[in-house]
Amino acid sequence: EDDNLEEVMYNGGAQCVKVAHRDHGMCRTNVWVDDQQGIEISKNIAAFTSVPLGDGPGMVPIFDGRLPDGSRVNGTIPPVSPDGPTLTIRKFREDPLTMIDLIKFGTVNLRLAAMMWVWIEGLDSRPANFVIAGGTGSGKTTTLNCLGMYIPWHKRLLTVEDTAELQVYHDHWLRMETRRERPDGTPAVDMNDCLKSSLRMRPDRIIVGEVRSSEAATLLTAMNTGHDGSFGSLHANTAMETITRMINPPMNVPPIMLTGLDLIIIQARLHVNGKTARKITEVAEVAGMEGDKPRLNAIWKYNAATDTIEETGIPSKMRETICKAAGITPAQFEQYVTQREQILADLIRRDIRDIETVTKVIQSFYASR
Repeated sequence: EDDNLEEVMYNGGAQCVKVAHRDHGMCRTNVWVDDQQGIEISKNIAAFTSVPLGDGPGMVPIFDGRLPDGSRVNGTIPPVSPDGPTLTIRKFREDPLTMIDLIKFGTVNLRLAAMMWVWIEGLDSRPANFVIAGGTGSGKTTTLNCLGMYIPWHKRLLTVEDTAELQVYHDHWLRMETRRERPDGTPAVDMNDCLKSSLRMRPDRIIVGEVRSSEAATLLTAMNTGHDGSFGSLHANTAMETITRMINPPMNVPPIMLTGLDLIIIQARLHVNGKTARKITEVAEVAGMEGDKPRLNAIWKYNAATDTIEETGIPSKMRETICKAAGITPAQFEQYVTQREQILADLIRRDIRDIETVTKVIQSFYASR
């Protein structure tokens, strides 16, 4: 019931269950599980995912899936995990975090939160295409979910995920989820299959939960052929590493296609004042090509001395792109950012942070213009 509980882990053998807590980090519990109990629990959980867990014919020793409450689960049994059955459950928040929470946590500051609002909205002219990258547990999916609140409700939103985790509060949302190959030979439906299908559903915005393979090229094709305002997440620790991962196997995105990507947002899990904190540490723009490689400009960088992310002073290509598409001046662009800063600041002042109310405030703002 504790929404600050992030993951529940059992490592096999006669061990206690461990949990990852947002405030207290990794904790031991007083719950002990032996091998037989672990196998029975694993089989019961696997039943929710329609996976025949076992080591015999037509069975599998590894499973991934989603529990009825939305929590993501991974499990294994011997011989894959020789020390006994294992379980890792990433808990699904019943009360999803919002951009207001991320500002309060210090993940992002008020100005960048407002700037990202303008990028995603695009002032009804040219929304940004971007990826959020970071390591495991850096909070990429949470930030992706929070940014989804900025998508106008009159836009058809389509999400593609390996395991459905996004909790976007949106009026025109279609979700797609992959399927593994089944022991009976039923073929898999992978991310690329889902993404290709989604492009035939007239999406205005596309979110890919985690880019890993050939779907990267399909997503970049969408970005380059009119599906502006699309975004996804992937595992990388810097903007340059993100580019390197995308142009090499298994993603194999042709470098020239990366010019359809406007922004790379890097998020990391840091230790600040003895506590674990998630921080956006870099925002870089794909500013063009230098020979056969994309050129990156870091327009925001995390400053450890001030514990906040700051603008670097490098002129923003995305600002120029939106100004040109919307027919406004840079000064007017700043006014739009300030206006959205004031809305977010007012929500913080009034301690309004739940996903439904925050999203409705944003959508009411769109409707009032």
